[in-house]
Amino acid sequence: MDFLKRFFDFYLQSSIHVALSVFSLIMVTDILLHLETNYYMAGFGFFGTIVGYNFVKYDAIARSGTPELSVKLKWFIALSGLAFLGTVFCFFHLNTITQVVSGIFLLITALYTLPFFPNRKNARSWAGLKIYIVALCWVGVTFVLPVLNAGIPMENDFYIICVKRFILIVVLLFVFEIIDLAWDDPHLKTVPQQIGIGRTKQLGIFLLSLFLILELFQIAESGPRFLINSAIIAITGLFLVFANVKRSKYYTVFWTESIPVLWWILLLVFRQFL
Repeated sequence: MDFLKRFFDFYLQSSIHVALSVFSLIMVTDILLHLETNYYMAGFGFFGTIVGYNFVKYDAIARSGTPELSVKLKWFIALSGLAFLGTVFCFFHLNTITQVVSGIFLLITALYTLPFFPNRKNARSWAGLKIYIVALCWVGVTFVLPVLNAGIPMENDFYIICVKRFILIVVLLFVFEIIDLAWDDPHLKTVPQQIGIGRTKQLGIFLLSLFLILELFQIAESGPRFLINSAIIAITGLFLVFANVKRSKYYTVFWTESIPVLWWILLLVFRQFL
């Protein structure tokens, strides 16, 4: 059992699970827009997430040479190296416009991680910006890039789905910020730090309600899709409502991040009715 727990923790800490969430949202995009699945695009999102997240999480630790994490860190570096090769391989199978725009999101990630500006650590430490930078990158990788790579026109539905995807990611991040409230640096000025847990939950429920209102504009396309999306919103709302600082880390890093995976599975199972 101890081995299984250590393996599971490695799976989470090495960012494989969050990468699966990104992969799932790319699959959700393909299903919702009736796109032919492009596994190079999905692979780019999956492997790129492992590289990006591990770089953000472990770059400072690697440079500081913390001894007690050296063995585990070597495994993370090895996995990230393999993921980087996968990212590069998939990148060169994408359309040129997709490659260019993905470069923009890479710059945002670098800005988020590295101290480019004088007297600033990085964008991650800029008060109140973290949640929006992360949500923007997730929307870009899981929705904008697949649409660009498929070469379909950006009509009204494109912008509506962009807003809905942004709302979903932001609310999921609210759950993380509530759970991490006891450990987050007060200078980060996360949403719960600024307005409190109760109001953060109220804001999240309001945003999810806005998601459903936007969904109504597209209900004519598929009633079953509306029901599935509504179920995902309801589940997200429940995770938000029951979030508190006493929850274990698995509440967010596994269960909350599994919501996109569940969304993909539901759409996959009922795909013929969409």
